[in-house]
Amino acid sequence: MAETLPMESDERPRRGRPGKREAITRAARRVFGREGYVRASIDAIAAEADVSTRTIYNHFDSKEQLFTSVLVESATQVAETFVAMVERLDADADVADYLTGMAEALAAQSTEHPEHFTMARQISAEADHFPPETLDGWRRAGPLRVEAEVARRLGELTDRGRLAVRDPEQAALHLIALTAAQLTARSRRRGTPPTAILAAGVDAFLHGYAPRP
Repeated sequence: MAETLPMESDERPRRGRPGKREAITRAARRVFGREGYVRASIDAIAAEADVSTRTIYNHFDSKEQLFTSVLVESATQVAETFVAMVERLDADADVADYLTGMAEALAAQSTEHPEHFTMARQISAEADHFPPETLDGWRRAGPLRVEAEVARRLGELTDRGRLAVRDPEQAALHLIALTAAQLTARSRRRGTPPTAILAAGVDAFLHGYAPRP
């Protein structure tokens, strides 16, 4: 059940200040990532943000709304970071170098936004506690937007004859799985440098999608 603040009969929460809201969302991201959704409390988030619980409810109606807002906002930031990074790539570069740059941008999501991914990992364990619209909003704001951007760029490379991709959406999932998804703790424990993992993934991808003579 969502935590809500008891209010007197005609009392409505007033709109809070933007600076306070930012402090709350930053604190909530840390607390949700550390404690998970179920264990995290509004009191803990208030303490982390150095605000009162009343201040939190001036901005958010419930813990569920706060979690949804924080999750979608941070997913949007992750996707925007990725898009900004790939926009700086040289589309005329060697195709392997271009794909490696895209793979590096994919991998950078978790290093640039560690708190978001710590929080997102809690979703798998607690998915039953979230309404479908929360999960859908997160996917649309982050993972699906990133996948769509990868697919669009793979389609552009195909249009220019530099790749042979029939289904850009499927090829995007293949590139992600072969590169950034391989950068697991297990891979790092084996001592394989991240650059080598990404390069090997791009090489495997090109074996399947390079144009045939």
